[in-house]
Amino acid sequence: MKLYSTLNKDITANFKEAVIKGVPPGGGLFMPSYLPKLRDDFYKSHRDSSLPEMAFEICKILIGDEIPDAHLKSIIFDNLNFDAPLKKLENNKYILELFHGPTLAFKDFGAKFMAGVLSYFTKNNNKETIILVATSGDTGSAVANGFLGKEGIKVVLLYPSGKVSKIQEQQLTTIGGNVTALEIDGTFDDCQRLVKEAFSDTGLNSLLTLSSANSINIARLIPQSFYYHYAYSKLENKSLPVVFSVPSGNLGNITAGLFAKEMGLPACKFIAAVNANNIVPEYIRTSVFTPKPSVATLSNAMDVGNPSNFQRISSLFNKDYEAIKELIYSNSYSDSETLKGIKEVLDLYDYTIDPHGAVGYLALKDFLKEQNESFVSIILETAHPAKFNDTVTSAIGKSIIIPEGLKSALDKKKHSIKMIADYNHLRDFLKGFE
Repeated sequence: MKLYSTLNKDITANFKEAVIKGVPPGGGLFMPSYLPKLRDDFYKSHRDSSLPEMAFEICKILIGDEIPDAHLKSIIFDNLNFDAPLKKLENNKYILELFHGPTLAFKDFGAKFMAGVLSYFTKNNNKETIILVATSGDTGSAVANGFLGKEGIKVVLLYPSGKVSKIQEQQLTTIGGNVTALEIDGTFDDCQRLVKEAFSDTGLNSLLTLSSANSINIARLIPQSFYYHYAYSKLENKSLPVVFSVPSGNLGNITAGLFAKEMGLPACKFIAAVNANNIVPEYIRTSVFTPKPSVATLSNAMDVGNPSNFQRISSLFNKDYEAIKELIYSNSYSDSETLKGIKEVLDLYDYTIDPHGAVGYLALKDFLKEQNESFVSIILETAHPAKFNDTVTSAIGKSIIIPEGLKSALDKKKHSIKMIADYNHLRDFLKGFE
């Protein structure tokens, strides 16, 4: 797999180099030079395959011989050992449940896969690898779980103080081991900025081996593309055009879907469903991409004011605004609308959805209203509703069952290091790993 920098196509890397570096020198993101097409009978031949079986076949095509088949199969089957069931709401409308991993969020797919890949690539290194992660909630706990106990790797999580749910914070700050949580006095955008500054600090990078496990790392995106292919293979009706509604923040999840389409996924439309952080709908409406300070919402994992993966989307379409607008529909929703959406999904379908999935539901609903044709539609449900227990309970007027794994995290003592959103403080902290 060959990749290039979205800021400078002359900067290239193979898959191993891109995974270890995380981001290219000088900024930008690593982008595949070419996404191979799946064979014509791929979905038919994998109709009865498990997700790991399908993922292994896709990965072989993507990565080639950079990881031998036996090791690649082990990485996938050992780490992606949970399902992504497709639940039918009504005729031709589905929920893709992506919360059956260890931390009950879709981030488990990327984090577990990346942990396996990075551990394989760095197993003979003499130097410790420091994983830097900015999180607005679920990414941090998924990465912490994926890398927990991995030899030669330490994880540093940066999360915005007071802007994640109580359960999310407990998952972030109680795992211990080789994981340290930094509680930043600021927003997710501040956390992301600090991480990017660390990667662009040549002096720090000469002392430490830094890598990222945010969706800016290509190893996070590749496994997220698997469940798009898997969901399509499980559809009963493939005669109608297919639409995916994707709760969107940093745009990693929808970018993975666009990668899947480039490889042959028969999707006619992707919906970038966002909360009050409406940068993407404004871009689709005006053709101007204007980052803004993020605002806090009930769907906090989407509280992103400068989505990093827009660079990849723009690069994938060769900066062709009309082509992007043709494939991506986007709309934004307030917290009050999100609460109504949670209640509506329960009333109509007897299904309890989380705030992010509710935004996906609302965007799909508005998209379908504007159409004069029928579609098969799939809403990505990115987290278990119990991770947002207070919000969901207030929306539906009754309590929900909290899984045992989340309950146990609530009983543990929080351990975090408070830090102001100043890069000098982060740099001094990281130098302690030298």
